[in-house]
Amino acid sequence: MKNDKIQTSSAERRLQELGVELPAPPQPFGIYVESVQSGNLLFLTGMMPTEGGSAKFLGRVGVELDATTGYNAARLAAINALAVAREALGSLDRVKRIVRLGVMVASTGEFRDHPKVADGASRLLQDVFGAERNPSRLVYGVASLPLGVPIELELIFEVTPS
Repeated sequence: MKNDKIQTSSAERRLQELGVELPAPPQPFGIYVESVQSGNLLFLTGMMPTEGGSAKFLGRVGVELDATTGYNAARLAAINALAVAREALGSLDRVKRIVRLGVMVASTGEFRDHPKVADGASRLLQDVFGAERNPSRLVYGVASLPLGVPIELELIFEVTPS
């Protein structure tokens, strides 16, 4: 019955039940915007594991950081994404589904657990929106990311009209 509760609960209510308090949305670290809505799609880009305007996690997964730390960094990046989405939409209850989740993992060429790291973001999104709204997902390793962070997310949401 727990799955039924997730399906019938609103995303905003689920955040409260999970004890997740969204921070103020992060500000861009360059000349771009954090979100763009086109029709019924909301695009988010450059979601990183930052707090208070600076990187909370630094390094590459498989070198300075282990997969568990990468998972936690991905979760924090997803929390920041939810904060940006809420600011853009007024409420996360307007999210009809998550269309796409892109996860970049700064890692070595030998690292192989990218999916486990990306699950930090995927698990939070599923807990908030329910399994029926799970996105397609692309996970890939890169040599480096802005600010030296280990994770960067890109999300596309389908949203209801305001």
